[in-house]
Amino acid sequence: MNARWWLTALLGLNAAWVTDLFVLGHELSAPAGPLTALGRLTGLYGALALVLQLVLISRLPWLESRLGLDRLTLWHRWTGFWVLWLVVAHVVFITLGYASQDGSPVLAEVGTLVFHTDDVLIATIAFVLLLAVAATSARLARRRLRYESWHLVHLLAYLAVVLGFLHQVTVGQDFTGSPVGRLYWWSLYGLALGLIAVSRIGLPLVRNLRHRLRVESVIRESPDVVSVIITGRALGSLPARAGQFFLWRFLTPGHWHEAHPYSLSAMPDGRSLRITVKALGDGSAWLQTVRPGTRVLAEGPYGAFTARRRTRRRVLLVAGGVGVTPVRALLEEFAREHDDIALIYRASTAENAVLADELRRLASWCGARMFLVLGPSTAVGRFGPVLGARHLHAMVPDVRRRDVYVCGPPGMTDAVRRTLAELGVPAGQCHTERFAFAA
Repeated sequence: MNARWWLTALLGLNAAWVTDLFVLGHELSAPAGPLTALGRLTGLYGALALVLQLVLISRLPWLESRLGLDRLTLWHRWTGFWVLWLVVAHVVFITLGYASQDGSPVLAEVGTLVFHTDDVLIATIAFVLLLAVAATSARLARRRLRYESWHLVHLLAYLAVVLGFLHQVTVGQDFTGSPVGRLYWWSLYGLALGLIAVSRIGLPLVRNLRHRLRVESVIRESPDVVSVIITGRALGSLPARAGQFFLWRFLTPGHWHEAHPYSLSAMPDGRSLRITVKALGDGSAWLQTVRPGTRVLAEGPYGAFTARRRTRRRVLLVAGGVGVTPVRALLEEFAREHDDIALIYRASTAENAVLADELRRLASWCGARMFLVLGPSTAVGRFGPVLGARHLHAMVPDVRRRDVYVCGPPGMTDAVRRTLAELGVPAGQCHTERFAFAA
C-alpha cells in the first residue's frame, strides 16, 4: 500500500472519529440546535483539515520522498480551500444558531459573540489571519508578491492554528465536556506540530551543523550558466539521490534570507554536491559571482523524481530548459546501473543546450541513445509537431515499454505527458515533478 493510501485512510478514520465524538456529545433537539450543531461540526472538520495541512507542510521525509513536494504542496493548497470554507461555514451557522436562540438580529449577535463570549475574540483574530493567508495565496496575488513577502504572510497561518486551538480548548464541547475528546485533540495537534518541529527545524539544523556546507568552486558553463560545486563533511551520510533538489541559502550579504530550489546536476558521490544555475533574473543572476568559501545552508533533499519510481529497466529521459539538471543526474545513476536508456533533450538553440556535452559523453559511455531536438516550441518536422506522437515514436519506438522521466517548463511537460498518453504509455510509467512550495 502506498503513501497516498495511508494518508487517505488516516484522514477517513479521523473524520469518522471526530463525527462520533460530535454525535455522542451534542443534543440536536434544543432550540436552534440543528444550526449550532452544524456550526460546531463544520468547525471540527475545519480543525481536522487544518491539522492535515500541518502534516502536508511538515515535509516529513518518509511522505515527501514517496509523493513528491509538488504533490504535497498541491494537496496543501486544496486543503487550504476546505479549511477556509469549513471555517466560514462554522462562523455563519454558529452566528445564525445563537441569533435564532436569543431572538436577536444577526449583526447584534456577531458583536455579542466577539466581544462578550469567552475566547471568541481570539478565534476571530485567527479567522482574519486565515483570510489574509487565503487572499495572498490567490494566483493573482502570488504573481504580484515577492516569494519572501508571501512566505512571511503565510507564516501567520501558524499563529492562526495556535489561536484557533486555544479557542477550541476553552469553548469546544469536545474539550470542556469529554476527557476522550481532550486527549484526542491534544494528541492530534501535538503530533502535527511535532512533525513540523522535527522535519522543518530540527532535521535541517542537525544536518547543516553536521555537514557544514561551503562553496568549493564556481564553473562557468556558458555566458549565463554556472555550476556551483559544494563540499562539506560526511556527505556520504546525506540521503540525497539523483533527481532530487534542495532549498539553498548562500550566506552572502543581501541574499542570506533567500531560499532557492535548485536540483542536483550530478549524482551525489559522497564528496560533493553540484548544482547548475542559469541567470533567469535577480534571484539567480548573483550566483554567477558567488565566491568559493561561502557558507551554504541547505534544506532537503526533496523530491520523488528519482530512480525509486521506476518499474522497469528501460527508461526514457526527456529534458527541456533548466529541467536538464535533474535529468543529467538521473542519466548518470541509470548509466551506472547499466540500464537501457534513451534521452531526448529539447532546447531552442544549440547555445541554450546547457550541459549537452556532458550528456553526450555520458550517453557514449553507457551506450544510451541521445536525441538533441532544437528549434522553437511551434516547430513542425517531417513527423509532425516536435515531440508530438509521431515524432516521439520515431525516436523511441518502444516507448510503451519504458519508464519515462520528464522535466522541463510546465508547458513542455504537459505537452509531453499528453503525447505519452496518446501513445498508450501507462500513467504509472510517467514520472514528472514541479517545483512548488508551501510555507
